[in-house]
Amino acid sequence: MKNFYKKLLLVIVLICFSNHGFGQSNEIKIRFIGNCGLYMTDGQTNFYIDFPYKSGAHNYMEYDKSEIDSIKENSIFIFTHKHSDHYSEKLLKKLTGQKFDPSNVEKLETLNKLVPDFNIKAFRTTHKVFGISFKHYSYLISWHGKNIYISGDTENADTFGLQKDIDWAFVPVWLMIDAKQKELNLSEISKMYAIYHIGPNDRITLESDQPQMILLDKQGEIISIPY
Repeated sequence: MKNFYKKLLLVIVLICFSNHGFGQSNEIKIRFIGNCGLYMTDGQTNFYIDFPYKSGAHNYMEYDKSEIDSIKENSIFIFTHKHSDHYSEKLLKKLTGQKFDPSNVEKLETLNKLVPDFNIKAFRTTHKVFGISFKHYSYLISWHGKNIYISGDTENADTFGLQKDIDWAFVPVWLMIDAKQKELNLSEISKMYAIYHIGPNDRITLESDQPQMILLDKQGEIISIPY
């Protein structure tokens, strides 16, 4: 019996240790799922950005089914647009929680009252495929005094260039190319950059003089933002 309780205690300790990674610890943790898909939490409120999407859509990143199974109940889902490599209505229907996309973006303001120390602003931004424009939004999230910019799939840096004092900006490489062509001062816009939506066959390298940038090319990577 004594050995049984020792084993039980060990199991409890292991469970507590495994949950500690995303527990409440005065930091925002953002885990990269794939494409522009992010899981973001402060240990109390859970956000999924551009996830769930259709795994492998348009030859972009696939993900394991366990990602769907592990989605927290009553999470908040926010989408930049509804292309299948960012959004899956079929999967979303099975999930509980609040859901926001370009069709109801005006309702995002309710989160500013619902989530403690939180504010979100939506910006209509350009997204064209073969010259056809699609309804697309980028978001500036202020949470616990930290500013997080979610660009989504936009290729135009004009709106991004108007921002300042961002702590982390999540942007695709094509937005960064446009920003460079327009000679934007990136260091004045954001302290740190995470380059995402990298295709399986894309080969992107960072210059040695760009320590404020990281590539999100490995699923499961975690960014911690202390507050």
